Amino acid sequence: MAQRRNKIDSGKYCCSICLDLLKDPVTIPCGHSYCMNCIKRYWDEDQRRIHSCPQCRKEFIPKPALEKNVMLADLVEDLKKTGLQAAPADHCYAGPEDVACDVCSGRKMKAVKSCLSCPASYCENHLQPHYDVPGLKKHKLLDPSKNLQQNFCSHHDEVMKIFCRTDQQCICYLCTMDEHKDHETVPAAAERAEKQKKLQESRQQIHQRIQDQEKDVKLLQQEVEAINVSADKAVEDSEKIFTELIRLLQKRSSDVKQQIRSQQETEVSRVKDVQEKLEQEITELKRKDAELEQLSHTEDHNQFLLNYPSLPALSESKGSSSINIRPLRHFEDVTAAVSQLRDIMQDVLRETWRNISLAFTDVDVLLSRPEPKTRAEFLQYSTEISLDPNTAHRYLLFSEGNRKVTVVDEVQPYPDLPDRFDYWYQVLSIKSLPERCYWEVKMREEVYVAVSYKYMGRDDYSDACLFGYNDLSWAFYRDINSCEFSHKALQTPVPGPVSSRIGVYLDSRAGILCFYRVSKTMSLLHRVQTRFTQPLYAGVGFVQITHHAGPSAELIKLK
Repeated sequence: MAQRRNKIDSGKYCCSICLDLLKDPVTIPCGHSYCMNCIKRYWDEDQRRIHSCPQCRKEFIPKPALEKNVMLADLVEDLKKTGLQAAPADHCYAGPEDVACDVCSGRKMKAVKSCLSCPASYCENHLQPHYDVPGLKKHKLLDPSKNLQQNFCSHHDEVMKIFCRTDQQCICYLCTMDEHKDHETVPAAAERAEKQKKLQESRQQIHQRIQDQEKDVKLLQQEVEAINVSADKAVEDSEKIFTELIRLLQKRSSDVKQQIRSQQETEVSRVKDVQEKLEQEITELKRKDAELEQLSHTEDHNQFLLNYPSLPALSESKGSSSINIRPLRHFEDVTAAVSQLRDIMQDVLRETWRNISLAFTDVDVLLSRPEPKTRAEFLQYSTEISLDPNTAHRYLLFSEGNRKVTVVDEVQPYPDLPDRFDYWYQVLSIKSLPERCYWEVKMREEVYVAVSYKYMGRDDYSDACLFGYNDLSWAFYRDINSCEFSHKALQTPVPGPVSSRIGVYLDSRAGILCFYRVSKTMSLLHRVQTRFTQPLYAGVGFVQITHHAGPSAELIKLK
């Protein structure tokens, strides 16, 4: 209890400058007491040469004479003998990163507030007068700051309480009469309030976006779980199916093997039966041959003639005339049939694997990406495209770095190449298009703007080699009076006014192809939703008109 009382009472006998027990205490005219050296040093260090109380700020003119308060000094000495604790805890002292109290001498305490009016920073003890003294209560208190001087005008040393909207900077009231004269100015507090409102709106937008993104993250997490479940089930199901296929093939292999062995046994048994009969006949024939040989050696004519009629006649032979041997061909037909089955299954597996591979391209786990709306948004995906002279018809002439192509009436000296369009006035881009891209085409007269797979027909005179007249290309056709879209030789009229500048937006992953009339509002002309299975190339084509030069198309270089 005594220790607690000492700690509580210690504040009454401490110097508010050094925060230690009073040493040689002096009492100044306002009634506050300090260490004699502390108050002398405080007044000597005051650059304003004003002698005031550090606590109540009362000013004294002239400088008061300082005399030791003997009664207070004796009281402090008596209290020291009871073990009075005066030093505050270490965490109350200012560290390198803290704002220190400007009033404390010796080891400084942490500042709890900074005063914009003084300007100075104060610890809890030295701040008390700002709560008690009427004149100090009106001062502007801030959180402790090491940069108080930044709140003062470097030219006039006045607090900057005004904001110049013209120059977007804080100024003092004297600046409004000088270099900021006739500028749009408002109180800094008013500008702060307005910007604070905008800041809150920005924070609300950020919070809303955070919520939206968190929802998307949660959706994506659910999507990941769904993908994992679906993939595990697909693996399990496919393993079962392939196991069944393998078991079926093994069963068919066993059946074929069993049938071959059964047929082998039957055929071998039949052959051995015939072989056994033939061997018996051979034995019988040899016996008869021996009898005939013996008879042939009989010298007695009468005996020979007597025995000859008793010889049995030869039966019809079961020899080679009744046996049909197929040289080297026994079960070869079975092998050929199994080989044919293998070839058929290989073809089926190849075709099936192609379908399985295409099925993988349909697995798109990402959330759908929003399509651009304004031209500025489209330009974010702008792609610079160059046309490939190695694919161009010989009546097409290039310029503007192979971005512009014009129909001419003279054959160009292009080499014979397999990728060249021999009949239709068409050309493809050099490189395949990015997954998501946008480009614009400026047209003159009749022009096809297309996207196409690389390996569509080149040298055929039929319509199948024309953009939009097969399943390998998609074409937007524009002439002077009308527009239409073509795919698989199906033409779809496109209503609306004709434009000489067409924008093309492609998102091949999402299977989206759009054609726009280019303007500030970007009017949609036609939209395609499909599935692209190969890399796409930009294409340009012209209506084939004999002895007519002049139509052109230019892929604009967008900024």
